[in-house]
Parts: sequence; structure tokens; C-alpha cells
Amino acid sequence: MRSRKSGLVVLCEFEIVKLKMINTSKETKHRNAGRNSNAGPGNPLPKAMIAGAATLAMLASGRAHAQSADALIDKLVAKGILTAKEAEDLRDESDKNFTTAFQTKMGMPDWVTGYKLSGDFRGRFEQYSSYNQAMVDRTRIRYRLRFGITMNMLDNFEAGFRLGSGDVAKGYNTATPLSNSSTFQDNFSKKDVFIDTAYGKWTAVNSGGWLVSATVGKMDIPFSFTPMVLDQDLTPEGAVIQSAWNINDNHTLSLNAGAFVLDEESGSVHDPFMYGGQFLWKAKWTDKLSTTLGVGGFAIVNQDQLTTANVPYINQGNTRIPFTPARPPGSPTMYVLQNKYTPVIADASATYTLDSFPLYNGAFPIKVGGEYMNNVSTSQNNTGYWVGVQFGKSGTKKTWDISYRYEYLQSDAWYDQLVDDDNVAFYPGDYPGANSSYGTYGGTNIKGHLVKFNYSFTDSVTFTVTCYINDLISLNGLQADPFVPDHKTSSMIHIMADINWLF
Repeated sequence: MRSRKSGLVVLCEFEIVKLKMINTSKETKHRNAGRNSNAGPGNPLPKAMIAGAATLAMLASGRAHAQSADALIDKLVAKGILTAKEAEDLRDESDKNFTTAFQTKMGMPDWVTGYKLSGDFRGRFEQYSSYNQAMVDRTRIRYRLRFGITMNMLDNFEAGFRLGSGDVAKGYNTATPLSNSSTFQDNFSKKDVFIDTAYGKWTAVNSGGWLVSATVGKMDIPFSFTPMVLDQDLTPEGAVIQSAWNINDNHTLSLNAGAFVLDEESGSVHDPFMYGGQFLWKAKWTDKLSTTLGVGGFAIVNQDQLTTANVPYINQGNTRIPFTPARPPGSPTMYVLQNKYTPVIADASATYTLDSFPLYNGAFPIKVGGEYMNNVSTSQNNTGYWVGVQFGKSGTKKTWDISYRYEYLQSDAWYDQLVDDDNVAFYPGDYPGANSSYGTYGGTNIKGHLVKFNYSFTDSVTFTVTCYINDLISLNGLQADPFVPDHKTSSMIHIMADINWLF
């Protein structure tokens, strides 16, 4: 693509020089006859030829057409062949010609105004180990691939989808909702690709400092809660309204609210839903100091339908009770959530930016923050929180960050199937009342430390090391496993080393 683009630009410039020489020769030969009427003062080259050459370069360069055309037009202005006004008109004409040609080539309707392709690939090395000698250390190598397209349309409409890798959830034909990672295994077996997002969006208001939009479908998380509340690989299904008001350059208020389907039950009209909302205030007090303050909450209705038989059972921690349906006869026992989940969540952060810092490229931010959650529907084991600090911010070439967080999430603070599945601990036995079994699991009833380091080699390539050091909060009710001599040690170390490419 690059060589073809460069060749066409050179060809265009060669043709322009040649045409200029021809027109200059004609101008000299016929100066007295005034036959050079197609060219303006200081512009002997016909605009139609310039437009054709620039448009040709744009069409051949695909998505990078604007950059090559702009460079060519700027050069023509610098040489005095085009005026600034003519250059602006030519850019508009070239953009219009490119859009028309692209739509014709791709068979796109007139109401599609643009598109964006995006994706990422991540390679991961992962290790689990425990202080409990009963647990066998485990390592695995995994990858994540995501690729999607967004189409912009007239009247502020948008539609898009993203495909993603992932391993199937146990007992289901679909992928786990908490991860797009796929494990290297099974004699080089072919891997699955799933629909990660699929949505339609309408931005009804985008003026005067106001922004209001509505989205329906399977979408990225529309809230700014951390993984203690919602795993970052989760893509909720439902509808959401998002709004923001830029009060001025220093203060912004936003309010997001949505309704989401957790499951569809063929034998009941009482499907489990989740409702949620968040209010957020972002403030910039000085050039160096900024803060965020948020409050929100969720409510799950018909939670009794979220049994271990109806939905994927990935994490553990919530209190569950056994239930055996009367019909049909001989139905297997399933486990039902004992409590309702209506947590109230508050979060805050403050960022102070230094002018510089050793071994860091640019201004250096230092951020402190925390999040608190309380499930008001129950009075026991209903609290969660984290506090932490981050130095630096990765994402652009030669930038990095290192962060520390301490998290404490009690068993019934929130629905365990939605929280971070990488934040794990070791179960040295079974919890019969909670249907929690021996092994390594994420979810609730976990406390511990998180240390994370990111370094961006380029704007598109970032290396990450993540380390969780956790324990279970409570071992009450644990049923000892006869093969586990140490029934008190639940400590786990979970280390991940990632390298991520954005494209």
C-alpha cells in the first residue's frame, strides 16, 4: 500500500510539472494572443487536472487518502500554483469525490458517511501458584483477538460490531462473558470467533455543550466503574442512554442509565434483568490538578432465575441455596441466589501532574483513587472497596505507568458473575451452602493486592505485567477436603505478562 501510494503521488507531481511546462510554453508562445484564459494569475495549471490528480492519489491510498492529498495540495500552495482558497475548495471536492467513489466501489448506500476499522491482538503468559501445597501450580499461554467496524450515517446515526476470540463456557456453546482470551491447547485445534459487540446508536444532541445519545444491542460497558464492579471484558446486552454537559472548559457532568437482559427463560415471563445508572463529575481545578467524583448503583430483578443451571457459572463467592424443581420429575438440584443485589457505588480520584519525571516522556501524572460499594438488600457480607495509586500513564510512545491497589470484596456485596475473573483466590475445600468448590476461582469473598506495570514501546504496542496476591475473606462454612491437609491457607499469586498490539 505504501509503495503504491508513494508512486502515485510522484506520478501526480510529475504530471503537474509536465503540465506546468506545457502551459508555460503555450503562455510564452501565445502571450500576445491571450490564449491562456483557463489559468488564473500565478496559476497556469487547469484546476480540473489538479483535482483529478489529487483525487486519483486519494482513491489509491484507501483510508490514508486524506494525508497524501493534503500533502500534495500543500505543496501546490507552497509553489504558488494554488491559492489558499483554491486549496480549500480542492480538498472539499477531493473528499467528496473519494466518498462517492468508495461508496460506489463498496456498494454502500448514500446515507453512510464514513467507516472506521479497529482491533487489537494480545499475547499472554499466565501463571497461578499458591502457598497451599495442595494446589498444583499452573501455567498457560493465551491470546486475544478483536476486530470490528463502525459505520457512521446521516442524521447522527451509528452502527457497529466487533468479533472476538474466546473459549466456550463450560456446558454452553457460547463464550464465557468475562474473557476474550483463548488458550493454546488441544493439538493446535482451530479456535472459535464470537460476536463481541453488535449495536446501533443515535446521538440526538451534540451542541451547546450538551451530548445525549441512545444505544441498543450488545455494547462495551457504558459506565466508568472499575473491574471490582464489572469485568472489563464484559459486553452488556440491552439499552442505555448516555448524556453529558460541558459546563465550561473545566467542569463536565455526565449521567448514564440503562436496562440489560441477564437471561431469557423459556419457562417463565419473569426474566432476570439488571438496571443501572451512574452520575459522574469531572473537574479541572488548575493546569496540574484534576478530580473525578461519581455515584451510581444497580438493581437485579428476578435474581431467583440466575441459577447455576441457567447461566454460565464462572466465578464463585455469593451465598446460594439448593433447589430441586418439582417438574419435571427427577430434575437435578440447582443452586439459587439467596440474596437480592442492589448495590450503591461511590468512587473518587484526584490527579496531580508533574512537569516531568525521570525516564518518562512528557508531563507525569500521579493519581490516587478509590471505590466503595454496599449492597443495601442484605445486612451481612455486603461491602466492597478498593484504594490505590498510579504513577504515570502509558498509551503513547515511551510512556509507562505503575499502579498499586488493595481490594476487599465481601461475598454478597455484588453478583459474583459480573466481577473481575482475574482477581482469584484458592478454595481449600467446598462451601456446600454457596455451591463453591475446591479450586481456583475469581469472584467475591476475596481480598488482596494488585500491582500492575505498563510500558508503551510505540503508540500501538504496550507491554504489561500484572500480579494479584489474594486470600479468601472468610472460610466460615468451609467443608474440609480430605486430600487437603491445610484447610486454612487460601493465598494465591496470579501473574500475567501481556504484549498488546492495537490496529
